[in-house]
Amino acid sequence: MQKVSFKAQAGKVIALVGHSGCGKSTIISLLERFYDPTEGEVLFSGVNIRELDPEWYKQQISIVSQEPILFSGTVRENICYGLDMTKVTDAEVREACRKSNAQSFVEDGDQFPDGYETLVGERGLRLSGGQKQRIAIARALIRRPKLLLLDEATSALDAESEHQVQAALDELMSGRGDAAMTILVIAHRLSTIREADTIVVMDHGEVVESGTHHELLQRPDGVYKRLIHR
Repeated sequence: MQKVSFKAQAGKVIALVGHSGCGKSTIISLLERFYDPTEGEVLFSGVNIRELDPEWYKQQISIVSQEPILFSGTVRENICYGLDMTKVTDAEVREACRKSNAQSFVEDGDQFPDGYETLVGERGLRLSGGQKQRIAIARALIRRPKLLLLDEATSALDAESEHQVQAALDELMSGRGDAAMTILVIAHRLSTIREADTIVVMDHGEVVESGTHHELLQRPDGVYKRLIHR
C-alpha cells in the first residue's frame, strides 16, 4: 500500500470500496493494530495509535467481520462477552439487540423460549447465519465504541439473512444510531453505502478517489463510476 491518506470525522460514515485485494481489509488491520505501517502513521483523535495504551485503544473500537465468532453460552453471555456482566443492565442488552435488528427473534417465545438466556450452542450452531451476525453486531454496539469497523459484514450470508442484517446496518449508517460513533464500512454491494458521508475508492493499494456517491459519479472516467456500472 502507498499514497493512502484520508480522514474520518467523528460521527460520520466512511466507506472503503475497490476491487478484491486493493487494500481495504489491510486498512482495517492497521486500525486494529495487528501490524504497524512501515511509513506514515495512523492517528486516533490526533494521536498516533502507537502512543496510546493498547488496552484503552482496543476498548474504543468494535469490529463486525464476515464470519462472526460466537461461543457456547447464552445469547446474553455472547453479547456481553469480554465485559463485566454484573455491570451490564438488561435494558442495555435489549437496546443493543434493537439496534442490531436481533430483538425480534431473541424475544420470540417459540424460537427462543428462554429469551436472552437461551443457549446458542457451540459456535452458535443453534442460530442461522443472519441471527449470528446480528448477535455479533449487538456485541459490537453494547460497548458503545468510538469507532465501529464493518468488514463486509453481510458477504457470507444468504439473500434473506443479508436483507435482515443490512436493515440493521442501514439504521446505524443513517444516523439513527449513536451520534458519537464513527463507522468505517467495507461493503461488497455498493448500493449499501450510497448514503455514506465519504466514499474512499482504492485501487492497487492506493487511494485514487474520495467523495460522496453523487460527487464520484460526476467524474466521467472515475474508478467508482466504473465499479457502479460494471
